[in-house]
Amino acid sequence: MAATPPSGGGAYSCETAARTREWMEALAAFLGRYRPLLEAHVVNFFKDRMWELVDAEWMECLRREPVESLLRLPSGCVKEHWPATLREFVLTARSLVVPREQKALQSLVPDIHVALIGTVLAQGMNSKKKHEIENLAAVVHAIAKSCGAKTVVDVGSGQGYLAQALSFEYQLPVVAIDASSHHASVTIARAERIKKHYAAKWYNLHVEKQLLTVPRTVTCHVLSSDTLAAVTLDACKDDHGEYVREIKACTKKSPQIQEPTQSSPPLILAGLHACGDLSVNMLRVFVSCEQVKALVSVGCCYNLLSEDSYEDTNACHGFPMSKAAKLSELVLGKSIRDLACQSAERWRSLTVDIALQNFDVHAFRAAFQLVLEKYFPEVSRLNPSVGRQGKALRRQRLRKIVESQMATDKIDDFSHSTLEEQNKNSDDVVSVIYGVDKGSDEIHHDECRKFALFKDFTLSGLGRLGCGPVEDMRLLEIWKDVQPFSEYIGPFWCLRAALGPLVETYILLDRLLFLQEQSSLVEALLFPLFDPTMSPRNMAIIAWKLSSNSSEA
Repeated sequence: MAATPPSGGGAYSCETAARTREWMEALAAFLGRYRPLLEAHVVNFFKDRMWELVDAEWMECLRREPVESLLRLPSGCVKEHWPATLREFVLTARSLVVPREQKALQSLVPDIHVALIGTVLAQGMNSKKKHEIENLAAVVHAIAKSCGAKTVVDVGSGQGYLAQALSFEYQLPVVAIDASSHHASVTIARAERIKKHYAAKWYNLHVEKQLLTVPRTVTCHVLSSDTLAAVTLDACKDDHGEYVREIKACTKKSPQIQEPTQSSPPLILAGLHACGDLSVNMLRVFVSCEQVKALVSVGCCYNLLSEDSYEDTNACHGFPMSKAAKLSELVLGKSIRDLACQSAERWRSLTVDIALQNFDVHAFRAAFQLVLEKYFPEVSRLNPSVGRQGKALRRQRLRKIVESQMATDKIDDFSHSTLEEQNKNSDDVVSVIYGVDKGSDEIHHDECRKFALFKDFTLSGLGRLGCGPVEDMRLLEIWKDVQPFSEYIGPFWCLRAALGPLVETYILLDRLLFLQEQSSLVEALLFPLFDPTMSPRNMAIIAWKLSSNSSEA
């Protein structure tokens, strides 16, 4: 198989441990210069006047840019009239990002076979999941074949989509490990339904019945690489039973790793978006366990990684992994690791309307924080999380309000009645607050609508936090104070989003370097396995062990 990793932007590459370290050092130096921007949090945007963290010339330029230009900024697109320092920032950032454009699987394994997933096997999958499973299953099968692995261990298997594709399309024995017993039940039930379809199909093709096996399931909370290694070897010892029942012994104290025996087949570890430290534990098991011959891992949820304090270079945290990164002065933290999940491709594909809606939600959340600071300081000090579900519900609610107002053409009446609740002494609140001529209907409507949405956002957020509204709560006064600065939200978060792929690149290179720091008998590379627009976390770490004979050759 081809072992050449994709080259980095410009002069950077990760073909060797030395080149990977050089790339990581350049990333650390660049990220260090923009630490305040990296650590910025949306809730404090207005409170801490975060737009002042950015060069004033940059912000003045970007606030005038069309939304389309802002959305392309994280992808490295610049304009000639931008300040030279801004263009340098964007282009340098992009040059440090690992190339994420999907590569042809044939560039990895020339004779690879990609089985297209049929209707029965694809039940329950959306187009994104189907795309991921087809490509990942083909690569796992090809790598397993090339290194002699006989059994696949699907780590963080979820509902078993990958495991079932490998079992039924590639006839590979699979052990599916997941923390959820519900997922195990779904995997088993789904596999039995699919098995009936394939049994009928294969009967007509005169395929031997014993080839039809379903994935075996293991339910276990994997808390360490030792746990994963022990569970993996135990589950794969007996290749005759179809299922391994729920394992109760996976506690904080890891079970003893068992020495490989004749009954333990050569293994390949596979993981599709194995969450947080689970992807990291897969790499450590690959290195430490003799029976694991290869690894194909696509990680995600960097914000859930455990992080070392850099005081003990022998610690086994999720980040950093490599010796070089442990000796570095770069510390990420949860907020910066969360930024690593930003996708330039997703930003570029947003419509203007969706982007503006997202910017508005950011503005509402930051203004809501001022409401908490003023009326509920004890809640504000707790740094409350309104929650993703609440955010989604509020977005739907706000969208419905806007659509309703536009459909009924009663924006004026609604806005004036809302404003009168906040300031009964004003004959024309909009002109007082925004300096807008009463005859400017379009601006008038837009600003009134924004305030109405902010009010609804605030009441929804207070309800979710268990805080009742205060009688004299003057939301209009707060919105008046922050509204002039809301135009900086879009430019600020596009600049910050441009740094996200650099953080992800650093984390990925750290994992790759960890493998490169092992003996010369380990080959490892990064490979863009999926279309990044469909699947933003598309970088696979692929590794396999060489025999001593092949190394000497």
